Amino acid sequence: MTTRALVLYAHPCGDSFAAALRDRVTGALTARGWDVDLCDLYAEGFDPILGPDERRGYHDTTSNTRAVQSHVDRLRAAQALIFVHPVWNFGMPAILKGYTDRVFLPGITFSLENGKVRPAMTHIRKLATVTTYGASRMRAFLVGDPPRRVVSRAFRHACQPDSFLYMALYDMNRADAGQRADYLARVHRKMEHF
Repeated sequence: MTTRALVLYAHPCGDSFAAALRDRVTGALTARGWDVDLCDLYAEGFDPILGPDERRGYHDTTSNTRAVQSHVDRLRAAQALIFVHPVWNFGMPAILKGYTDRVFLPGITFSLENGKVRPAMTHIRKLATVTTYGASRMRAFLVGDPPRRVVSRAFRHACQPDSFLYMALYDMNRADAGQRADYLARVHRKMEHF
């Protein structure tokens, strides 16, 4: 049985290092026989805005997926979920945050039972993030490293995956060619064994 990986890619066009990260992730998975579904949010023109009607119907699990059904179908078909994105202002890019707001819906990624959040994305057996920060690791730590916390706590709770990986190149703004090459190689190795 082929394992499907949904790779959520949120880098604007023209960033060659971001493209190299994307290609390392998708290439290593494909070489191992994974069926890779690359969801390039910018290229696909994903609308990150959760409109008023969607928000009003957010908790109605009989109809809350209508506006994003194709993305929900792609998420449901995956056994692995991999985020590839930069960290901007200690957060995910708005397009990726909008994706999680609009697609990670009640009944899809979580359920509410007696007011408590219960995992509902348990078909995702592997969860990973491959990212870059302009800030140093210490600076990110001092502000609580929100992107790492969201993935390692909230999304990880929703999935309950067998394996979890968070890879980050901190201080990207000062990383030299050697450091960038080392990070690309590390990403490739980790994805080969993911």
